[in-house]
Amino acid sequence: MTSEADRRLLLQTARAAIVACVERRPVSFEPVNDGELARRRGGAFVTIHKNGELRGCIGHIEANQLLLRIVRDCAVAAASSDPRFPPVTPSELPDVELELSLLGPLEPVASNDDIEIGRHGLLVEQSWHRGLLLPQVASEWHWDRDAFLAHTCHKAGLPPDAWKRGAKVWRFEAEVFVEG
Repeated sequence: MTSEADRRLLLQTARAAIVACVERRPVSFEPVNDGELARRRGGAFVTIHKNGELRGCIGHIEANQLLLRIVRDCAVAAASSDPRFPPVTPSELPDVELELSLLGPLEPVASNDDIEIGRHGLLVEQSWHRGLLLPQVASEWHWDRDAFLAHTCHKAGLPPDAWKRGAKVWRFEAEVFVEG
């Protein structure tokens, strides 16, 4: 579990990166301290909401880079490169709220009984198709396990029942927290 101080630092890192990006200033990365967070590696997603609506979401699944760097880079990408939305503008900055999802390890799913709604996120992969939905998505949309699997397959660009026909499915947990 991430401490409150480290959560604040991660959120501040994401916010500062978005502000710098939107204001067209260089986005710097300097280790903030020499504690555990400065050395921690992990996967993460940065989600931007505006007035309660999704405004951008980009993540990095693998725990192969420093978490602070991942959060910074994903924050910039969520604000500027999510293909579903135009880039965040300076006038929007006061109205956006950030949500961070720190990903736990991937675990293979043998059956849909292995999935707990609200606890697990899903990753579906087949060939070069890959889609991920965070744990909070199924709860927000009131999906059951089959619907969650079908929507994750759809996000991967696969048929909704691909999970029944050879697509690989992994579950993961995420530590989710927001500004404020």
